[in-house]
Amino acid sequence: MVTILAVKKENQALEVESLASTPKRVRPASSVGRALAQASAKLDAITDAPLLEAEVLLAHVLDASRATLLAHPERILTADQLTTYQTLVSQRASNYPLPYLTGRVEFYGLEFEITPEVLIPRPETETLVDLALARRPETIVDVGTGSGCIAVALAVRLPQATICAIEISPAALAVARRNVERHGVADRVRLIAGDVLNPRPSPADLIVSNPPYIPTGDCASLPTSIRHHEPRQALDGGPDGLALIHRLLAQAPGVLKPAGMLLIEIGADQGEAASRLARTYFPEAVICAHPDLAGRDRVLEVRT
Repeated sequence: MVTILAVKKENQALEVESLASTPKRVRPASSVGRALAQASAKLDAITDAPLLEAEVLLAHVLDASRATLLAHPERILTADQLTTYQTLVSQRASNYPLPYLTGRVEFYGLEFEITPEVLIPRPETETLVDLALARRPETIVDVGTGSGCIAVALAVRLPQATICAIEISPAALAVARRNVERHGVADRVRLIAGDVLNPRPSPADLIVSNPPYIPTGDCASLPTSIRHHEPRQALDGGPDGLALIHRLLAQAPGVLKPAGMLLIEIGADQGEAASRLARTYFPEAVICAHPDLAGRDRVLEVRT
């Protein structure tokens, strides 16, 4: 019996020694350069700019500029940084929109907070801002302000202007309020919960809007990142894509001042139909469709 106990103790000692001598599996350290290369390869299937997006996500995680990342590719990430980064890359690889992951996007040279409650601003919408700035209005109404990007961009560049920004979604209105405050224009941008031009704002020199204008039947064919993640209310423009535009045109005559202007973002093939509709409510106005930089219909202009 004594011999058996001695053997057991000896075996237990050997097991302890064996465990102590076995190296623990440590997650290998990853440098900035290695992490970017791996992320870029993973994002290649869902974006035309995989390395750029990989850099944007890592810069977000490290709270650093992309220039800093590129200057120090040898920097070693902590385990927590690497885990966070890989999680974001996996989300992006599943077609989740990049701006929703970083919580910000640039529009007209300004940075805006973005959440899944608001539509992601697109470069094409800058055409509308260009046209509005050329008019140099003093009173502006922004219908369906969303993140507030149009209203803020105009307020920043038109210091004499006052703007009424209307939005039906309370969640979007909260995002707009933070962006208005972020850019220091809260004293000149009034945010209102409303539907199109109801409640009716004070008379204005200019009405601007980036309304939902995608025909309902086309929504199913939108890219996955848009179809599954951006707010449907900000995209679906009804059977022909012009439902909200129709309502806006019908209500605008009661708000526009004499010699006022209406600028509405439209779909790439809606110029003719939107112009005909505008003529119904503004028979004496100058009406035209402006193209974006790609040469596609982008902004309906109605000048009274």
